[in-house]
Amino acid sequence: MVEDNSGVSFGEDKNKAKKEIKHYRTILNRVLRFYDVNYRRLLFIPFIMLFLAFIVIAIQIGKSGSFINKDVSLKGGVTIVVSHEGKADLLGLEKKLSSRFVGHDISVRAIKKAGKQTGIIVVADIDGTSKKELDSFISSLESFLGFKLDENQYSIEIMGSSLGASFFKETIIALLLAFLLMSVVVFIYFRTFVPSIAVILSAFSDIVVTLAIVDLLGMKLSTGGIAAFLMLIGYSVDTDMLLTTRLIKRKEGTVLDRTIGAFKTGMVMTITTIAAIIVALLFTKSDIVTQIMTIVLIGLCVDIVNTWIQNVGILRIYLERKNKMVE
Repeated sequence: MVEDNSGVSFGEDKNKAKKEIKHYRTILNRVLRFYDVNYRRLLFIPFIMLFLAFIVIAIQIGKSGSFINKDVSLKGGVTIVVSHEGKADLLGLEKKLSSRFVGHDISVRAIKKAGKQTGIIVVADIDGTSKKELDSFISSLESFLGFKLDENQYSIEIMGSSLGASFFKETIIALLLAFLLMSVVVFIYFRTFVPSIAVILSAFSDIVVTLAIVDLLGMKLSTGGIAAFLMLIGYSVDTDMLLTTRLIKRKEGTVLDRTIGAFKTGMVMTITTIAAIIVALLFTKSDIVTQIMTIVLIGLCVDIVNTWIQNVGILRIYLERKNKMVE
């Protein structure tokens, strides 16, 4: 038996590694056995998630009249960008403005360059088309900042409420149209009702559950957030198409074997995307990019459940019944 300078036997090290590998394989086999036996019961998990998501969205509609929390870009308001070097009390400023303009959503965030604060952005859902209300808001902002703003020191972007509502309506139509076209493509590709419905249901569940989580987090959705849901449709269908193609169109091996093969490929795709999103979240300084990446990250985590439990379960039941009919 060979030993290194530290007195550790290579033979003992090799035996230890073999035992660890055997242990992990035993655990993996138990998980696969549990999954293989209980895949019908596991279907309750994604359906309960979808049911709870509908409840959350219904509560959101009852509280605000809309299924999401909209920011200024979707419901109208003003965005004021102030050039101001030096650290400002953003939280204190936000609280003071909110107490002055009760009933309005107001947020204050910093503009940073090379780690140094160079200005602030104030977003409020006030009526920017009303000169009186706008002047009152700017006057209050000057009072709380402690200095008067000149024309070269700030800029104002105004989004009318009717324009914001119109833009929101158009983006929702675009989202629904994208989902509809995706559904048509899926039906044309598989030409079978159950597998096609399974893919569409999984994508639908991803969007609804992600939307409910976004509502629970109190995130104010911007136009970038709507774009994130469009991206989520693509990501969701990607793994579902991979799974359904492997199970329906391929015949080699058992259904479980084909599922495991699709799972390995699909999880590599998903984990790679999640890793890229986490890197983007760590280094981005843009609020819009942060919102987009956060929504897609939530959606991908939800998609793991909906694809590998819900979609797999539906497809396995379908294939079992189909095989019985053939026999």
